[in-house]
Amino acid sequence: MGDPIRVLIVDDHAVVRSGLGAFLAAYPDLELVGEASDGEQALECARALQPDVILMDLVMPVMDGVQAIEALRAAGCTARVLALTSFSDDDLVPRALRAGALGYLLKNVSHQALVEAVRAAHAGRATLSPEATASLVRSAQAPPPPGHDLTPREREVLALLVRGLNNPQIGAELYVTEATVKSHVSNILSKLGAASRTEAAALAVQHGLVPGL
Repeated sequence: MGDPIRVLIVDDHAVVRSGLGAFLAAYPDLELVGEASDGEQALECARALQPDVILMDLVMPVMDGVQAIEALRAAGCTARVLALTSFSDDDLVPRALRAGALGYLLKNVSHQALVEAVRAAHAGRATLSPEATASLVRSAQAPPPPGHDLTPREREVLALLVRGLNNPQIGAELYVTEATVKSHVSNILSKLGAASRTEAAALAVQHGLVPGL
């Protein structure tokens, strides 16, 4: 047998860290090298301890798990990250995977399934819980949100529509002709499926398409 797989546990609940630590101690090929209670501590521990695998909770204070994974990758950390959380909502799963998590498991996973996931992560193989897989399927099938295809300039025009400016005023604000503004407004209405400027402004507010509202 080679060197044990060095594991760092990141979770804001001490009882969870304790339970996971006791579980790891039962397997000779796994070694607990450290614990952290939030994302910032995870970064410090990862730098100091150089773990092979990180078990990362996602919902934590100070710095959450997704932010921590992104920061670890930005810092050049090569440890494999397994998201281990109580949540499998359709937004959190793809965010964690895009950030760089190699796997996504729920905390109700069996001990044997978890140890196999740690071993798989160390070998560079992904592991997803059935709930995470189902969440990814739902996300892939969901229609894109309103306004996803607006260009940056159309978003600028939309923001001014929300403020109640007319076409000449928008043209003056953006230093473009009124004809150009009309073209942008027409595109905005079409992309949002709106029948009027008022409806487009309402949709912008409802779906957070304009920053600061």
